[in-house]
Amino acid sequence: MDWEPTRRSLHGVAELLLAGPQHRATGRIDLAVADGGFATAAEPAVRVEGDELLAGAARVRLAGRTYAEVAAEAGLEAGEPAGVYSGGPGIRPDETIVFAANALKLLLRAFADGDRALREFAPDATPILWPEHFDVAIDLDEVNYGVSPGDGHLGEPYAYVGPFTPRHGEFWNAPFGAARPVAELGGATAIAAFFAEGRALTADGRSNRPG
Repeated sequence: MDWEPTRRSLHGVAELLLAGPQHRATGRIDLAVADGGFATAAEPAVRVEGDELLAGAARVRLAGRTYAEVAAEAGLEAGEPAGVYSGGPGIRPDETIVFAANALKLLLRAFADGDRALREFAPDATPILWPEHFDVAIDLDEVNYGVSPGDGHLGEPYAYVGPFTPRHGEFWNAPFGAARPVAELGGATAIAAFFAEGRALTADGRSNRPG
């Protein structure tokens, strides 16, 4: 499956149509996984539900339109959270949103499973969908846990454990720690178990030995 066009467009929606307007209104960039997609964590209340953007009374189709066109119909100003980070996707408001139906469904399911897994794994933590790298994640005891929709390291959705201090051993198979494809793990319970294994190993002195 070619994930990149749909992933890039969905990332653009998160950054330009949710995080940007939210940051201009409140100074916040954090987003949240929601039923059928994801949403702003503060004002303005904007939500992605499948292939549609919901903002107030507006319900706007996303695919085949530019971010600027969608924003105008939804009563928003399309644009990134200016000056907050430098590692975003570099998407312009005049680019056209492109979704492949199956890729969109699986990407949104990966976020939903990731959010459920994080809440099962760490009930006291609040998962955040970050617009910069577009992953849903928490950090706990100097370890990042999350689900990415895919990137230069792995081109499909994957779960990861990223200790602030590098670890060594069979479990740690990525430059930033450990990564497993979501399709390989299965649903939220298996992802939570992967997080739990990573947490146990970060607390185990054996995982610090050179591999």
